[in-house]
Amino acid sequence: MKTKAVRLYGKDDLRLEEFELPAIKEDEILAKIVSDSICMSSFKAAEQGAAHKRVPNDVAENPVIIGHEFCGELIEVGAKWQDQFKVGDKFAIQPAINYKGSLASPGYSYKYIGGDATYVIIPREVMETGNLLPYANDTFFFGSVAEPMSCIVGAFHANYHTTNGSYVHKMGIVEGGKMAILAGVGPMGLGAIDYAIHGPRRPGLLVVTDIDDARLARAQKLYTVEDAAANGVKLVFLNTGSGDAVKNLLDLTDGTGYDDVFCMAPVKPVVEQGDQILGRDGCLNFFAGPIDTKFSAMFNFYNVHYGSTHIVGTSGGNTDDMKESLKLMEQGKINPAAMITHIGGIDAVIPTTLNLPKIPGGKKLIYTHIEMPLTAIADFEEKGKTDPLFAELDKIVKAHNGLWCAEAEKYLLANVK
Repeated sequence: MKTKAVRLYGKDDLRLEEFELPAIKEDEILAKIVSDSICMSSFKAAEQGAAHKRVPNDVAENPVIIGHEFCGELIEVGAKWQDQFKVGDKFAIQPAINYKGSLASPGYSYKYIGGDATYVIIPREVMETGNLLPYANDTFFFGSVAEPMSCIVGAFHANYHTTNGSYVHKMGIVEGGKMAILAGVGPMGLGAIDYAIHGPRRPGLLVVTDIDDARLARAQKLYTVEDAAANGVKLVFLNTGSGDAVKNLLDLTDGTGYDDVFCMAPVKPVVEQGDQILGRDGCLNFFAGPIDTKFSAMFNFYNVHYGSTHIVGTSGGNTDDMKESLKLMEQGKINPAAMITHIGGIDAVIPTTLNLPKIPGGKKLIYTHIEMPLTAIADFEEKGKTDPLFAELDKIVKAHNGLWCAEAEKYLLANVK
């Protein structure tokens, strides 16, 4: 079967190519990709080429398919897996498969599997590690954003706190405690707000910061103070771009500080701000991955010693985190559509990936079987003045609080080239 895919050959060398896939082996599965969400990790892989830890050294001779936040359906199932998977099953994949300690991962390391393709071959190690996940929802894009959502779930689970009088660690955020999400209205920050309000363990106070009033206003429209209160969470949005940000943040806790602080941007002042607002036994989660290998920031070790403050870093979720994400979406408890701000076709992958840090907004969602320039959802109305497709899409998303949705996905896939 022929596939069309975006392949990485080296630093900044991405190519959209059509080529023949080999016949699958008895321990492999042939799958159709429908949607893929472009991640900053793909930009980093393209920027670094073979220097990236997950990209093979011989990528120039054996290019890999990029994209690791994908969803689709199974087309052909090898004999070994026919008792577990069926043709037509929808699926998502946890790409951090950790097969026998290897860093190899779909979207970084494989010739025949990655999200930015029309058809792929799923290798046996994905199934052997339990990372081919059944997906019951009829909306494909939820399966694509399940991977970034799992990173958030994993981060909330990774935070820890001590038990008074002992050194036994209690995992997870403090239920009913005080939480701050710093630089928290980007795509991953929005997902973190959603999970904090609607997840199984919730803070009593949730403060979300940014320095952009427009971005804060959009977040407040998506996650209202009233809805948060109905779920037992006092939600506060705070612009930290002026005044004494640390004092303003601490005042919201009556000076006691925060139990859990999530730093959603690899920015030195933001990290140091997070350190300064930790309460006793407070945990700072450095969520956002920096590109600079020497990135560092000041941390108050007096408080580490006498106040039991501590730091944790997370880089991706695990399989259980992804299963939890899928379950919460299937139950309608979380809606990661808020992360998505742009839609495009497979022809948009290369320019989007290579320029991702320069493109404002949140997640860029790709449908691999269509051709469409990357388009901001906010621009649908203007484009709709001359294109009936965008006029109808604009009408649909406006009926869903300005968010991408199942109805919009179905309409797009049925009506675009």
